[in-house]
Amino acid sequence: MLLSYTSREFPKEYVPTVFDNYSANVQLDDISIALSLWDTAGPEDYDRLRPLSYPQTDVFFICFSLISQTSFSNIKTKWYPEVEHHCPTSKLIVGTKSDLLQDPEKLQALKDRGLAPVSREQAEMVCMEIGALGFYETSALKGEFNNLFEDAMRI
Repeated sequence: MLLSYTSREFPKEYVPTVFDNYSANVQLDDISIALSLWDTAGPEDYDRLRPLSYPQTDVFFICFSLISQTSFSNIKTKWYPEVEHHCPTSKLIVGTKSDLLQDPEKLQALKDRGLAPVSREQAEMVCMEIGALGFYETSALKGEFNNLFEDAMRI
């Protein structure tokens, strides 16, 4: 998602993240903002490394795949506890891959396995439960970020 946002294009091949960052001065509402975006790896192997990037963070994007209930459940079981422990600050819940919610083949494949995409209601409920400031659906493939980055800079 961050790679698509910063480069304005979707990578042709999967680019695994261990630790990636992007910094720029941006103008928003006639104010200059020093924007720094940090993308950290999720696998357990990086559990000790990830928190090193947390100090001085103003806003966390807690991301999950809209087509994976397992990814969604990680918000409460993994990401929220980690963020709250190391750096309790503003949080936004970000559902990724919203383009796949319109893909009949992907939806049928989920249904065939007895699964369903994460609903807006589910995501908004978790937002309330963990005190997140909002929920955003995004599609890196389509470059649709629905004001996520602008709203985060206003926090």
